[in-house]
Amino acid sequence: MTRKIFRIFKRAIYLFFVLSILTVILFRFAPIPITPLMLIRSGEFLLEGKSPILRYKWRSSDKISNNLKRAVVAAEDQKFYDHYGFDLEAIKKAAKNNEKGRKIKGGSTISQQCAKNVFLWQGRNWIRKGLEVYFTALIELFWSKERIMTVYLNVIEMGIGVYGAEAASEYYFNKSATSLTKSDAALMAAILPNPRKWDVKNPSGYIQRRQRWILRQMNYQ
Repeated sequence: MTRKIFRIFKRAIYLFFVLSILTVILFRFAPIPITPLMLIRSGEFLLEGKSPILRYKWRSSDKISNNLKRAVVAAEDQKFYDHYGFDLEAIKKAAKNNEKGRKIKGGSTISQQCAKNVFLWQGRNWIRKGLEVYFTALIELFWSKERIMTVYLNVIEMGIGVYGAEAASEYYFNKSATSLTKSDAALMAAILPNPRKWDVKNPSGYIQRRQRWILRQMNYQ
């Protein structure tokens, strides 16, 4: 009985690795149809007795303003084009901070956030973090930096029911993602740490200060 369970477990692990690698290779070329977070958020709407809100439009890299690409790098991961998926210095700094609060958070790169959004669910347990490391390594291996950035900007949550650059640009500014100015892009990037709390349409003083900081960082790139 024990051997049978072990064989089933071994096959399941093998199947997981094969399917995960094939999926990552597929998404190197194909648009992401939907993400786990989109499904989870839609389920939350339904549980509250509301109709799900899902604003999402996939756009290729050339249809997304370079201003937004520069803004998210400035705001989220200034070493994005230099690291291989993980910012070890940021991870060490986050680990020291977390020792006090005993929380699993911080230090995530754009690559890690992309992997989490495309393949995983929200959460802070060690199993999910381990899978995040695995999928981050896979996309860094099979995707280019440009592809990681394109996918990230297409699937990232940018408001309640708003996902990706194109949907956010249309919702907040009534324009396409190709037309985003530096100021627009910096404001969108400013809310990314908590897009369900902070609002592009009615930015708080903190978000406006963060926008100005991002604009300054963009000038250094």
